[in-house]
Amino acid sequence: MEMPVKLMDLLKLDKKLVSLDRLAVRDIREQFERIDDIRLFNQAKVLRAMQEERLSDSHFAGTTGYGYGDSGRDVIDGIYARVFGGEDALVRVQMVSGTHALATCLRGLLRPGDELLSVTGRPYDTLEEVLGIRGSAPGNLREFGIGYSQVDLKDGSVDYEGIRRKISDNSKVVFLQRSTGYDWRPALSIRDVKSIVNCVRELKKDAVIMVDNCYGEFIEKLEPLQVGADIIAGSLIKNPGGGLAPAGGYIAGKRELVERCASALTAPGLGKKCGASLGMNRSILQGLFLAPHIVAEALKGAIYASRIFEILGFRVSPGYGEKRSDIIQSVEFENKEQLLSFCRGIQKGAPVDSFVTPYPWDMPGYGHQVVMAAGAFVQGSSIELSADAPIREPYYGYLQGGLTWDHTRLGVLMTLQQMKDEGHIIISGQ
Repeated sequence: MEMPVKLMDLLKLDKKLVSLDRLAVRDIREQFERIDDIRLFNQAKVLRAMQEERLSDSHFAGTTGYGYGDSGRDVIDGIYARVFGGEDALVRVQMVSGTHALATCLRGLLRPGDELLSVTGRPYDTLEEVLGIRGSAPGNLREFGIGYSQVDLKDGSVDYEGIRRKISDNSKVVFLQRSTGYDWRPALSIRDVKSIVNCVRELKKDAVIMVDNCYGEFIEKLEPLQVGADIIAGSLIKNPGGGLAPAGGYIAGKRELVERCASALTAPGLGKKCGASLGMNRSILQGLFLAPHIVAEALKGAIYASRIFEILGFRVSPGYGEKRSDIIQSVEFENKEQLLSFCRGIQKGAPVDSFVTPYPWDMPGYGHQVVMAAGAFVQGSSIELSADAPIREPYYGYLQGGLTWDHTRLGVLMTLQQMKDEGHIIISGQ
């Protein structure tokens, strides 16, 4: 697994990175066996689901227009339901992002007078305008008389006493975000999800427990629905798309709840019966089949990045030896310019648009300028090697993805070279 000097010459990397790379790889090898065990289990789970749904070559055919009678689309729904432990699922290319999938859930589940209670603090930036807690985008939930409340995290962990104080008769949906988002905290493990579910059930049995599952799929052997959550949602251009799904999102959970979400996505009376697959069934299915392996590769890359930045003196979360519950690796930088140099390096290490320089800009849905480095085969695909960050203090950079651990390894080394060349790090002999 050592990096040969000739390869370093090929990529024009400082030879001091050879020893740094060797040291990091040596330290992380123990973590790979655990990841491979989980990968094998999840691969078996996906394989079994496809067999049980009797997946056939005929299901790869696409439909247009209304999408009536799209048997492949219906089989995809069935496979996703089995894989994630739900009664039903809604997998559609018409969902443009993870935020769209989550917003579809909220529109389907909440009614005027209801309240959404977030028990993992403030949700990811792009949901703030959906909820109406930032900005005044038309159609936000506040316009419809839907309330919002939150329980802030306590030292990065769920505040169970806070949940007991905040939950009320109006708390129709209790919301959990698995990933760190633009925060500095551990992602929620399945054990954490189960504890929150048990707490909520004691307080309000009829509350709908919803989990933002983005970046968390296939990290562990169980998924949130299998420990008591009612509904989950995520993006196909993250973990479950396996780098092949060109677009889309998914919702899975209890049948009645999924149907309500389907009506919110299309129209009451249409629900799941419409939605042309446009020839994407094969990519969605093959991407899901590869997803356990791809997620394992991304995890290995994240562990490597954690260790090598830690060796260089950076503060990282999680540490390379800590348990992971999403694919995101957070790194704290000293200032804005160091952060931007990091993102420029990740972009330079991409297979697509490696010559492009990422700049902060006013991205739709965000309250701060955001810089995104993503030279991906699928636009915005964060299961591919990418990095992004809000431009605000403290300066945290968020690395995610990597279709192969080899690419993440090379991409990180090229990033370090970029940061060194720009004077933002010093690589001494290790």
